[in-house]
Parts: sequence; C-alpha cells; structure tokens
Amino acid sequence: MNSGPIATTQYDTIVVGGGHNGLICAAYLARAGQRVLVLERRPLVGGAAVTEEVWPGYKVSILSYVVSLLRPAVVEELQLARFGYRVYPLDPAYFMPFPDGRHLMYWEDPRRAAEEVARFSGADAEALADYDRTLGELVQVIRPLLDRIPPQLPLRNSSDLREAMGLGGHLLRHGRQWAKLADIFTMSVADYLSQWFTDEAVKGALSPGGVIGAWAGPESPGTAYVLLHHRMGEVAGHRGGWGFVRGGMGGLSEILATAARTFGAEIRTSEDVAAIRVGSGRVRGVVLADGTELAADRVMSSAHPATTLLGLVGRDHLPPELVTEMERYRSRSGSAKVNLALAELPNFTALPGTELGPQHPEFIINPSLQYLQRAFEQAQSGRWSQSPMMDCVIPTTKDDSLAPPGRHILSCFVQYAPRDLVGSSWEAERELLGDRVVALLGEYAPNLPSAVLHRQVITPLDMERDFGLVGGNIFQGEMSLDQLFSFRPASQAGAYRTPVGGLYLCGSGTHPGGGVMGAPGRNAARLVLREARARRVRRLWRTA
Repeated sequence: MNSGPIATTQYDTIVVGGGHNGLICAAYLARAGQRVLVLERRPLVGGAAVTEEVWPGYKVSILSYVVSLLRPAVVEELQLARFGYRVYPLDPAYFMPFPDGRHLMYWEDPRRAAEEVARFSGADAEALADYDRTLGELVQVIRPLLDRIPPQLPLRNSSDLREAMGLGGHLLRHGRQWAKLADIFTMSVADYLSQWFTDEAVKGALSPGGVIGAWAGPESPGTAYVLLHHRMGEVAGHRGGWGFVRGGMGGLSEILATAARTFGAEIRTSEDVAAIRVGSGRVRGVVLADGTELAADRVMSSAHPATTLLGLVGRDHLPPELVTEMERYRSRSGSAKVNLALAELPNFTALPGTELGPQHPEFIINPSLQYLQRAFEQAQSGRWSQSPMMDCVIPTTKDDSLAPPGRHILSCFVQYAPRDLVGSSWEAERELLGDRVVALLGEYAPNLPSAVLHRQVITPLDMERDFGLVGGNIFQGEMSLDQLFSFRPASQAGAYRTPVGGLYLCGSGTHPGGGVMGAPGRNAARLVLREARARRVRRLWRTA
C-alpha cells in the first residue's frame, strides 16, 4: 500500500474499532490523561451493539439485544448513569411456550421458578434449587476472574508472576469446587442438565444458554461452560438477570462514547483502518483506507483478533507460531437474526392475550434437547435449520421510545444457520429463512404472521461482512476451554499483549470473552496503565 499524507498529530493511543470494548478502553485511557483516538469503520459507534432506524419510527437493536454481563465496575467507574444509562430488568427471565399448549415461565425468584417446573415434573422442581445453588457457587469462583488480567504464558515478568500467584491463590481458596469446575468446563450442556433433570421439556427450557452464539449443539462437550458464562452478569441487583437498555443497545454504545469524549477521547466514525504500521518490531500508528497515516505510541485493537493480527498487522511482522495459532483460531457460528416490526403483540396459544403480559418481553422456542440437537445437525450438513431454536425479545414492552405508539419490535436470535450453505447461497436463501421464522412463530402465536409490518433478515455472512464478526461468531471466537483465559485468542497473545511492541488486543476475542461485558476493554486499559506506571518507576530509580 502506498503511504499517504502523515498526520502531524501524535497520539498516545489509537483504538481500532468503536465497539463497546473499544469505547470502554478509550474512556479509561483518556480518563488517565492519555491522548486517545478511536477509529470506527461504520458511520456509528457500537460495533454489534447498535440501534438503527431500520424503518421510519422503528429503532432496532440490530444484533446484540439484551444486557447483563456489563461489568458493574464499568458502570460505576465511567459514571454511566450520569450520561443516561438505564436498564429495564426482565422478570420473568423468559417465557417458554410448548407445541402441546403448555408453557413455562422462568422467574428470577427460585420459588416461583420451581412452581413452574413442578407443573412438568415434581422431581425436577425439587432438583432446581440444587442446580441453581451449584451454578451460583461456580459463578462466585469464575466471576472474579472476569476482572483479572490473565498471566501471559510462559511467564515473562514479575507482573505475570504476580497474576499467576494470585490466580493460584484464588483457585486454592475454592478447592472444594474443583470437581464441579472440571464438569462445567468439559461437559455438554445436555449431560450437565441431565445430572439434575429428567423431563425433556424442562431440559429444553434450560439448555439454550449453553449454545447461544456457539457453533455447537447441546451434546457438544464444553457447552456447559457457555451456560455458566451467560449467568455471570447482573441487572439492577439481580445476579444472572438480563434487561433492556433504554434506547436499545446502541443507547449504551452512545453513552459509552459520550463518557469517552467527556474524559477527553477523540472519536471518528466512517474511518476505515487499512493497516497497523509496524517498524523495528513495534507499532508506529495506523494507515487509513485513503492512505492517511496516523502516528501513535501504541495501538489497541477491539477488532476480531484474526483481522487484527493476520490482516491489519500482517504475517511478516508476527512469529510463525502465532501465525499458525491464529490460522487455527476457531470463529465459527450458526447464528442469524430476524428483526420484525409488529402491529400487535403475539397472542400465544399457550397463554392467550395481546395485552402486555409476562409472556411478552422475552420468549424462547426450544421444546426439547432433541429439538435443539436436530437443529444443530442440520447446520452441520450445511443447511439452515427448518426448526430452529429462537431467543426472542420485544424491547418495546419496556421501552416505548423504540417504536410508534401501539407498535412493537420483535428481535429473534435464530440458531442454527451456518455461514456457508451447501449447494446454495444466502442471496437465494435469506428471505426463505425469514419466511420460516415467521411461520414457526405463527405455530405458537397464530396472530403473528398477519401482524408483521416489516422484516429484516441478518445472516452470519452479513455479520462478517457488515460488522467484522469473522465467521459470524458473535463472541469474536468460540468460547471453548482451549480458547479461554491466557489462551484467548492464542498463547502468544493471550493477556491483551502481542509480540509486536505497543500493540494490544482489547475486544471480545480476548479474556474473558464475548457478550456486552466491557471486561476486555477495561482490563486491557488497566494493563497499559499498569505498564506505564512501572516504566515511570524504573525511570525514577535510574535517575535517583
């Protein structure tokens, strides 16, 4: 690429990607006094957490659709409430209709949830308390690790040694949970749930959290951890709860951008970074698509790690071992989104009524584990599932700012739909998927097909092309044991640092992984600031 004009401004840090992690990272660094520039390819910030007016008067959370995992420290330290952050908690967590007319309401209150389960199985209702207690204990072990900077392996300095010792001490204090940790990290969600429950409908109601966003079925080893990952968050004091952000998910991203700007960060949208400049083994800045070069002491990338390392940096600047690791980094997905504008709320056969009720804010279509496994097997064969699992939310039940009066937005997270179709293309199949989703919803809520006013279908290929989610993976890489903690995304780039001096990763492809969590951005910024303090101390010692 020919070099263009070199900007005279020297930044302390350039953040590549204005997704929520990039914005959080920028806010922390700017708050510490650094001169920070955020560059976002799309015309609006947020990455996958965006709200767009897809149809006149309808503001849609295009991809990410609920919040829970956002770290409380981010909310407090960046003063998000001051900038308008507001969340509407979901309780019940979701409503589950079944084809035979039964339904299950999964309340946050364990007693009420057990009463719902008891209508399917008395034994499963009794087991629910032990199941919730076990997951709660494991959350207490894992949740503190979300805010830790993992040690880089092999250990390279005293900071890595301290992190490793701290991690070892934490695990030793929870030694009684080791066997349970081994189970949650290695078992399938099907086997894990079967330790407590026998009723297929109950297991169908509890299993979706183990596969959402994953290229895996309920019988795939490791999906039990994905289930736990989705229990890590909290909303309005509800541990493991979920909620809608006022203004949609893009409302959160705009609040984060406002916070970053308030602390002094500069944010530019519609700026496509074509390359990260490297010279003498360290970053020198970035090159924009128009050839403009921007200088910086360091670059933080919240883009997909493969895009960052293999694309923007380039293989020639990386150790061969890291190139191999990144070429093998798994970033598959079977997720699609179908967003609908509705004239009225769904009228469920299992719980009739178009007046707002507890069945409307969030509902899941997944009658059994076998149903979910069959859906995945269809995707494995290169076809989208004819009977997909669907996690559906209607944010307008809580937030009336998103649609015209009396109208609603229904956002359907659909699994499974592979990125690459065998014998066809998404250009040919896109609207067929949309037709099937609407028809399937109509099997549970007969009024729904005629209530659809507008429709948007987003395929895994769209997620990759339009939002930079390689493979369509919403987590920037699979959440499997070999791609977690110090090994996310690779052993040589697993603690936000890379072998290229001054280049850091801060997106969901780093520890602790995906979801609108903010921990990767916050942790990466903390690492940079910690290293800056260490350099200042060393300089003081040398001059003393």
